[in-house]
Amino acid sequence: MNDFFVLRLLDRLQGCFRRMGVDYPVLRNILQLKLTMDGRRTPTVLAGGKESKQNTGGSPFRIQWIYLLLGLVLIAFVVPEGNYLFSMSIAFGIAMFMISTTLISDFSSVMLDLRDKNILFVRPVNRRTLNMAKSLHILIYLFTLTLTIMGPSLLVSLFRQGVLFFLIYAAEVILMDCLILVITGLIYLLILRIFDGEKLKDIINYVQIILSIGITVGYQLISRLFDMADLSISFKPAWWQYFLAPVWFASPFERLLGETRSANLTVMAVLALVIPVLLLAVYIKLMPLFERSLQKLAEQGVGGKDSGRLPRRLSEIVCRSKEEAMFFRFTWSMMRNERDFKLKVYPTFGLSLILPFIFIFNSLSSGNMDAVRNSRAFLFIYFCALLMMTAVQMLRYSTSYKAAWIYKAIPIRETAPVYRGMLKAAVLRLLLPLFVIDSAIFLWLFGVRLVPHLIIVLLSLLVYSVLCFRLLPKSLPFSEKYSAAGQKEFTGSAFVQLFILILFAGMHYLVTLIPFGIYIYAPILVIANWWIWSVSFSDAASRPRQIPTLRL
Repeated sequence: MNDFFVLRLLDRLQGCFRRMGVDYPVLRNILQLKLTMDGRRTPTVLAGGKESKQNTGGSPFRIQWIYLLLGLVLIAFVVPEGNYLFSMSIAFGIAMFMISTTLISDFSSVMLDLRDKNILFVRPVNRRTLNMAKSLHILIYLFTLTLTIMGPSLLVSLFRQGVLFFLIYAAEVILMDCLILVITGLIYLLILRIFDGEKLKDIINYVQIILSIGITVGYQLISRLFDMADLSISFKPAWWQYFLAPVWFASPFERLLGETRSANLTVMAVLALVIPVLLLAVYIKLMPLFERSLQKLAEQGVGGKDSGRLPRRLSEIVCRSKEEAMFFRFTWSMMRNERDFKLKVYPTFGLSLILPFIFIFNSLSSGNMDAVRNSRAFLFIYFCALLMMTAVQMLRYSTSYKAAWIYKAIPIRETAPVYRGMLKAAVLRLLLPLFVIDSAIFLWLFGVRLVPHLIIVLLSLLVYSVLCFRLLPKSLPFSEKYSAAGQKEFTGSAFVQLFILILFAGMHYLVTLIPFGIYIYAPILVIANWWIWSVSFSDAASRPRQIPTLRL
């Protein structure tokens, strides 16, 4: 196995570990094995790509060049002198967003891993050594990721702003990492204490979605702290700013290097130091409780009860044949129970839910709410259809893909009912609830005059869903392995799908310029829906890929 550089650094601290009651040789071997196995695990960023098949070794952090490119953005915020509160709040907001979302995507595979316990608990390895190995593994991952993202701006700040700025920046980055790690861990601990088994695993997925949405919204709030006028930036203190961590970490720069010496900055600078340290101490104290609660993940619970009455009733309403209704109910059930599908699609659901409002929120900076209500900003609702770009692609993947031999065993005369039932289930279970939620908020913002426009949007999104299906390679639902995902073909089609979505929004904008244009456009979309849903599933383009053969 590789002798990693970080292990050689830990060798210099082995005396400290021994005084803490840790068996250092065992600790080193466990960490060496974990880091080696990380090199064979496909990161979330590359999951399913061609590279993940070819690259099975090397550094466990072989995709850090992607994060390095993202980190170059932060240089723009450490170069200007003055207005440190503004620039560093934005810098820490971006950094927390990138680091947190990366941790969320990979956190369950690191912190919630039970495999080592099944092997090591029956060996002469004390719990303190095992817990320290796990904590160090997470910290190595976190600090390597952080150094890659923050490294360029840290280096530039040393030469541009001086040693004091660099030291404050480095200390704040460490405190930021502690805060991110501890808050994520404590949230998982809370869930572990309340729930168990399969229900817990589902809730972990939902928490990942909620955290992603919260981080995205919080990042948008940071820039709202500042009123910009005549190229001057002013900070207006408010009570809710004390709940925004990026402002905490930016306060020491303004307090020590800037011109502002207000009591608010002093309090927030103290919070930047006290809160991460205090939460870290709490987390360390609760770590044994966390490890005991973690065993609930190994329990085989029973999933939530589902009578199937709703999908059965819906299939009777929207499906043409028994075969189509059967695959409608099958797809509905798989979307509900397939955990990997939910983990990959539901975060996109959350992003698609808030993205239209983020665009409207940003447009408020150039006008008041009345001006926005009288504008055509309601067209941002089209961005909720970004969900279908991911959902339609993921409908063909499953962890139980080997069971796809059943498609050969049952008498399917044609694939059209299969695909039509699959897509209708995705539209009704995913797109329609999302559209209803967004529409209700848009109606509250823009008034009842929006009803005809929402009908146009819904008809357009139904056509768009079929186009998303047509642009991707066809495969029977849940019949392929996740690691076989063709990222190149999806990336290419994603640009086309995004362009088509913008075309739909542009067409809607154009018809609003014509008197009674939307009332002419609506019947056209009804005919387009009837035609595209009739012909898109039965031609040669919808022939599936090879179905896995059952091997005994």
